[in-house]
Amino acid sequence: MSDTSGTGKVVVNRAMSLDGFIAGPGHAMGWIPEHLTAADVPEVMAATGAMLVGRGTYEVARGMGQKDYDGGPQFILTHRPPDEPDPSVTFLTCGLEEAVATARRAAGGANLEVLGADVAAQCLKAGLVDEILVYVLPVILGDGVRFAPPGLGRIDLEPYSSTSSGNVTTLRFRVPKPAQRSS
Repeated sequence: MSDTSGTGKVVVNRAMSLDGFIAGPGHAMGWIPEHLTAADVPEVMAATGAMLVGRGTYEVARGMGQKDYDGGPQFILTHRPPDEPDPSVTFLTCGLEEAVATARRAAGGANLEVLGADVAAQCLKAGLVDEILVYVLPVILGDGVRFAPPGLGRIDLEPYSSTSSGNVTTLRFRVPKPAQRSS
């Protein structure tokens, strides 16, 4: 990773249906809290110092009234900040690497959690991600927003943890840096 500060990891965090969707049709994510809440993952919450979120994910979560997930300061990466600012978040209109560096500094040495399909894919393409954390939930959606958008390309991951608790299976993968990836 270049030009990033802090010792914490950059972690793409995903809740996913069994058929590979992170949001249902119309970007619906109301099915997630039916199976997984912040209270279910206290160790992840404790390790997270800041969040970098895509604008679409921010808008969906805001529309759902999501307030129970406190992952530290939230940075929303967008090309178009809203006309009416939200004092609970910081909107960033800079480049991706600068946004990651800004959010990592705010994380204060803890992990930076990345949410949002597009911003996560951009971070993966740029080699800025250290880990992917996936909560596989017991639901099949049939359609929606896929885990990875088309065009991301193949990235071979290193699995290092698989656990189950209740109805949720948690998978963790290390992401090799671009120089370590197989072609």
